[in-house]
Parts: sequence; C-alpha cells; structure tokens
Amino acid sequence: MSLILCRQEPVKHPYYIEHLGVHIASSQELCYVIYNHPLLAMNGFVDDRLIAFIRGELDQAFLAGKLEALRQSGEQPDELLIAILQECDYYTGKEITKYRQKLAAYRKMNAAEFTKETADYYFSLRQYGTAIHYYNRILEDWRIKSLSDEFTAKIWNNIGAAYAGIFWFEKAMTAYDMSYNFQKSMDTLKRIYQLTLLNPQLRLKDRYQSLLTPERRAAWEKELREAGADTDAGKERLSQIDELFARDPIRRLNGAGELLEGWKREYRKML
Repeated sequence: MSLILCRQEPVKHPYYIEHLGVHIASSQELCYVIYNHPLLAMNGFVDDRLIAFIRGELDQAFLAGKLEALRQSGEQPDELLIAILQECDYYTGKEITKYRQKLAAYRKMNAAEFTKETADYYFSLRQYGTAIHYYNRILEDWRIKSLSDEFTAKIWNNIGAAYAGIFWFEKAMTAYDMSYNFQKSMDTLKRIYQLTLLNPQLRLKDRYQSLLTPERRAAWEKELREAGADTDAGKERLSQIDELFARDPIRRLNGAGELLEGWKREYRKML
C-alpha cells in the first residue's frame, strides 16, 4: 500500500502505521487512513504517539491540545477521529457526516458482530495472525452460546481460511471441519477436499467420502489449479501444483512437503 503526499508539511520523521505497513508524512495522509480504515482507527488509533506526531511533525499544536483535552474529559474515542478530520480540513462536512454514521453503525453492533467485522478487516489486509486472534476472541467468549449456528460456522470457516493463508493446513482442516459441524456447506467441503490436494498427509474423514462424487472432485481440482492464475505469483504456484499432481503418490507426498515449506517461509510475516 502507498499513499500520495498532497500537502507539503515539515515532517522529518514520518509516522509508521504497522498494520498497513506505511509511513505517513502529511495531515491529508493521516485523514485518508482514518477515513478509509475506520475499523483500524476505532481500535485505539489516537494515542500519545500519534498526538506527539501531530504536534511535533505536523506542527498542529492546537489539534494536539484538543485531542488531549478530549481524552482527559473521557470523550468517546470516535470523537477524536472526527476532530482530526474536521481540523485538517481534508474531507467535506458531508463526507465527515457519512463517516460518523459509519462509526455509529459499527458501534450499534453486538460484541460478536463487531469483533467479526474487525477480524474480517484484518483478514482483508492479509494480517492473518491478527484476524485469527479476533476470531478466537469470539469463540472464547461465553456468549458464543447465544450465537446462531450459521454465524458460528462463518467464524470457523474464516479461521480455516486464515490458517490456509499461512499454509498451516492442519489447523485449517480442523477449523473447516468445525465449520461443517455447524452448517453442512458444500463450499466448506470443497475447501476441506482441496486441502488434501495441497497436503496429501491430510486425510478426509469417512463421513465426507460419500459426498465427494467424481464430478465434484474433478471440478474442485480444476478450481484449485486455476486459483490465482491471473497473477505472476499465482501462475508460478499453479505450475508448481500441476507438476506436483503429475507425480506418483510417493513423490507427490515428498514434493508437497518441500513446496509447502517454501510457501510457509514466504508467509511468516502475515502472522
């Protein structure tokens, strides 16, 4: 991700936002992040470090003082975000009103829904470890008993997808299996089957065997082969998977281990 510096400001030390992997060097860039990443901004974004950056690097002592006063008065965190947008004069009043409504909609969600939105957001950033943390917070909460089977299945499905994203296929398989327990989804079964193609050491449970018709197997294998083929990285991995599938079972098993280890090393940063 990259940002474009719009206003020249005397910033010597840009502000680093770890989850986005970017340095910001202007008030416009700060506003852009707050406006376009509300779930990130709502999670303790305005802290002492940011206020110091606003005062010292952006040379906005008035705004920094206002933020400190709002924090000391116990004002809602969302109001600090609104104050930044208003004082930096980057978004229009109509846009800020729309942003306020978006924050209000998030705040009206129950705890589980809001946590899932937060987890889904980090998943979209490919911050899979952080996403898993938030998904697990939902499952560890005693209120899980009040959640619908459909909602719980989604949580487990997303955990499976997150683990698959970092090639931790054993945990992904367990999560998808849990998801299937709550909702008998063919999409979940497809993901379970595709995991066994990527890691031959994984075995399907007997209860799935009768559901895997030859037609489904063929379609899901084809889908896996074509996944990501529109990108350079995807084409390379597609070639690797095709080569792997062409081997005999023993060589395929050994090759899968080598291939997965290479992929895992590439994705450790996503934890």
